[in-house]
Amino acid sequence: MNVTKDSPLVLVVDDSPETVGMLNDTLERAGMSTLVALEGDQAIRIARRMNPDIILLDAVMPEIDGFEVCRTLKADRELQAIPVIFMTGLKESENVLKGFECGGTDYITKPIVTNELIARIRVHLANSRLTRSAQTALDTAGQCVFAVNNRGQLLWTTPQVHKIFDAADNNNWLKQELEHELVVWLQHNPNIGMGIDLEFPNRSIRLVYVGNSGPDEVLLRIIDKSKPNEILMLCENFNLTARESEVLRWLTHGKTNRDIGLILGTSPRTVNKHLEQVYKKLEVDNRTAAAAKVLHSLER
Repeated sequence: MNVTKDSPLVLVVDDSPETVGMLNDTLERAGMSTLVALEGDQAIRIARRMNPDIILLDAVMPEIDGFEVCRTLKADRELQAIPVIFMTGLKESENVLKGFECGGTDYITKPIVTNELIARIRVHLANSRLTRSAQTALDTAGQCVFAVNNRGQLLWTTPQVHKIFDAADNNNWLKQELEHELVVWLQHNPNIGMGIDLEFPNRSIRLVYVGNSGPDEVLLRIIDKSKPNEILMLCENFNLTARESEVLRWLTHGKTNRDIGLILGTSPRTVNKHLEQVYKKLEVDNRTAAAAKVLHSLER
């Protein structure tokens, strides 16, 4: 293992010590840090412990092959966003397709052309950083958004979606019924804003099509219909307008006027004007008092 601070961390998985050595030297010369695994179980353990930025994975290995390793990684919520590049001498189209179907990001054949490999790694690292930045922005805004591929398989989710999934029958419906329902629905090419209502054990949800962020990445917003609508509750409890309720809701989540403006697509000055009306209706003088009154109301 050779890890350098702030350099991309690459996990190399191959049962050939010669290939591992060659790749280790190539990656170090390119300014990348390396982790090494010679078999599948070891690769999974290292990935869970070190959370690499990208994984180079040999498809053909004894015991557990690369395809199964990739499926295991993609089933792990903490690791599913890591790009996986398959390395193999298998050039048949069915093997290439198998690599993509199990969650691979790219597929290169041996003998490896090192310059091409480094170029591909850098492209996938850049795309991964952009994706993670977008996810962070959605997390900060408190959005219930997740992404699937065209086969309905989960690619990533924001924390709010995790909570909904975790509450739904130990996630069994996510791995089975939800994937099937999504495949059928997506085949009808829904327009942006169109939704589908789904009933699962302990949960009633609505999925809304947001758009495509890539050729095989579909963005969806999830609405937990089993949970009371906070916006409507605020409107009814405090005689607020819908926009005032939205502003107040984000205030209770600790957002600044600037944050709320970015989330709602308006200026901080407009947010402040809404808050002036909110304070009057709640009969309070400041943000802290408003948040306390709202939280007390929602908890009842």
